[in-house]
Amino acid sequence: MAKAAEVRFYVDADILGLGKLLCTVRNDVTYPGFAGGDKMFGRIRPACPITSTEVSDHLWIPETARRKWLILTRDSAIQESTAEINAVRESGARMVALVGKDARTTWEQLHVVMKRWDRVEQCLDEPGPFIYALGKASFRKVDLG
Repeated sequence: MAKAAEVRFYVDADILGLGKLLCTVRNDVTYPGFAGGDKMFGRIRPACPITSTEVSDHLWIPETARRKWLILTRDSAIQESTAEINAVRESGARMVALVGKDARTTWEQLHVVMKRWDRVEQCLDEPGPFIYALGKASFRKVDLG
């Protein structure tokens, strides 16, 4: 029997196309509504506990933090999103937010994420809470203050 895959990345509903795409090449990625059960590299990925794309930030952010998943999301105004910043800070979540007009389509999002994938993976070793803003030419920490 195949072992369970270890999920390390959660791709938010606002970039669902990117999440589905990453799931075709990596067994450590999940997204809201992912049914699980696919076998990749000898491992079976479990179903995502966030079962719908309609789940509110104040519910899914703490759940991903509890599981120690790194969140990938798209929020061009992350610095002004106080509710999201508060949810990250209070739960100890770790988040990388795609920002800027260069990450509107799934193709553009893939380009931005792959360009900085090594840096994104380094975030797995960093304790939360944090948010990094990831743009085509930038990777900077967002002030959670």
